[in-house]
Amino acid sequence: MRRSLVVLALALGCTAPAPRPPLAPLPESAPHPLDPLRPDEVEAATAVLRAAGRLPDGALLPLLVLDEPPKAEVLAFRPGAPHRRHARAVVLDRGRGLVGEALLDVARRELLSWRDLPGAQPGLTDAEMDAVPALVRADARWREALRRRGLDDPAEVHLDVWAPGPVVDEVAPPAGTVLAGAAGPARRLARAIAFWRGGATNPYGRPIEGLVALVDLGRMEVVAVDDHGVVPVTRDAHDLDAPPRRPAPRPLVTAQPEGASFTLRGQEVAWQGWRLRWALHPREGLVLYQVGHEDGGRVRSILYRASLSEIVVPYADPAPAWAWRQAFDEGEYGLGRSATRQARGADVPAHATLLDAVLADDRGAPAVLEEVVAIYERDGGLLWRHLDEETGRLDARRARELVLRITITIGNYDYAFAWVLGQDGALGLEVGLTGLLLAKGVAPSTCGYCPDLAAGRSPAPEPPETRYGTLVAPGVLAPNHQHVFCVRLDLDVDGPTNSVLETNAAAATDDPRGTAFVVERALLSSERAARRDVDPARARRWTVFNPGAPTALGHLPGYTLVPGENAAFLPGPSAGARRRAAFAAHALWVTRHEEGEVHAAGDHPNQSADPGGLPRYVEDDAALVGEDVVLWYSFGVTHGPRVEEWPVMTVHRTGFRLVPHGFFTRNPALDVAPP
Repeated sequence: MRRSLVVLALALGCTAPAPRPPLAPLPESAPHPLDPLRPDEVEAATAVLRAAGRLPDGALLPLLVLDEPPKAEVLAFRPGAPHRRHARAVVLDRGRGLVGEALLDVARRELLSWRDLPGAQPGLTDAEMDAVPALVRADARWREALRRRGLDDPAEVHLDVWAPGPVVDEVAPPAGTVLAGAAGPARRLARAIAFWRGGATNPYGRPIEGLVALVDLGRMEVVAVDDHGVVPVTRDAHDLDAPPRRPAPRPLVTAQPEGASFTLRGQEVAWQGWRLRWALHPREGLVLYQVGHEDGGRVRSILYRASLSEIVVPYADPAPAWAWRQAFDEGEYGLGRSATRQARGADVPAHATLLDAVLADDRGAPAVLEEVVAIYERDGGLLWRHLDEETGRLDARRARELVLRITITIGNYDYAFAWVLGQDGALGLEVGLTGLLLAKGVAPSTCGYCPDLAAGRSPAPEPPETRYGTLVAPGVLAPNHQHVFCVRLDLDVDGPTNSVLETNAAAATDDPRGTAFVVERALLSSERAARRDVDPARARRWTVFNPGAPTALGHLPGYTLVPGENAAFLPGPSAGARRRAAFAAHALWVTRHEEGEVHAAGDHPNQSADPGGLPRYVEDDAALVGEDVVLWYSFGVTHGPRVEEWPVMTVHRTGFRLVPHGFFTRNPALDVAPP
């Protein structure tokens, strides 16, 4: 897997870059306490670390980001008031196997605190991932494995670099290695899987099956080459732009000749009553802050913070070359660091506003990711309509939506994440899954279960070679897998004092005609009781409401989470993915807000058998009624690949919505102007 953050001459093992000229003094305060680090603040944080001896030559910074102030401070902030500007850095000293976390005051240029993180393994860095292919191609064992497959040119092989999965004493540490801690792995590892490019434009169409290299990233050496047996490598290219092309349809033009209807001021967005802030986080991707809606001349709060908390992608094939593949796309690679430039007319409409973002690279230098965040309006279909059949009067409104979007690429897979806001007061997250299937090489065969179906019989189990996926091309199988997205939603509905209500539709038991049904309601009173699952048969939903602000009708203002597509987490009880992604065991978790509880699978899932996260957060079973509550919602896509998804997948869309429930006193879209 490879990320897209620009790497500025990051040769591993090199000496520190030449000192930069002295930095100009930083201002005492930034415009807003949640604004991301500016380039000068990134440089200041790195300079402080070096001056304190905490960033030795060759060390890397897997994370350097704004340390968001405590929520109470942000809520109390008023424009123009001074506020803290702190940064949080994770430092990786690979040579000694040491990891530490620093808290820095970038305005005063002070190191505020340092703590060692024994046993932790941060996500892979660009520098490490860039260095691995050359190491593997130079390894004699790996080159011999290629020759056994009739492949003589290592330069024609594409290598995908992966986090290694749950590694427990897989390789004994060499003499003299300083261990990261008794509870953690002794060595920082990565795996490399191979594909024969052979002049093709699609690097993933020809898997070199069964060949996996294990690399020690601390010593920068290949420590093992696992060859699980030769499988013929397909010679078909499976390129993505294969002629002939169908005739292009006539132009469809979407334009805004008078400009966009939203306004931007720094990180703040205003549109159709909505107010919010945004930032690109290197790990979490696109984060929304302080989302509110105008009502009666004031902005009412809805969400304090909304972000993706983790993504886990477990593959279902138990073969040795596959069983370890359980990617944590956020914790092992980083969503913001993987964000790519938006293509007008393809990723986003031609009229989209494209914005740059600044992140810190592996050495602590500011790196500009150009045009990675898109903000635009789009047609939303019919908003509302009614025809008066007696008078013939038609009242109808066309919907418009505001979209904030990023697109990321991690290896073969591409994701589009779009936060969508509507004129009806609803908002939600749309996820588009596309890119290339991760393929497995198999012996030439045909569909194993199809003859039984053709004969009118239920299929017998297939042989292991093809049982765990779909044959998509001669000699190419696409294994089954899942994508589970966990979103962290810190809802503040009319303020942080909230409660959570679960509703279930059920047939009424006291109606002799059997026609009545009701909505049953129950408070989720504590964190352990609030571990819940979706139930489409009962239209199960969850509402976060403010118990202290009833409307004239007595309703309590709230926002309801409406699930979309979802699926049960399928890895079994003994699976490493089940332990490492314990958050996926339930669709909904609710916690009481605590600073620092951000990641559903823990701060450092890489190489960890039990990284913590949500199961740890709910151990104290905190009360949830009338508290500052946080919803963690997981939604999954179970992907049994189709032939029509080869060699490239059309977009599969999934997500969820948050809709107002008693928040407004009438339809907030009633005042939308007619066309």
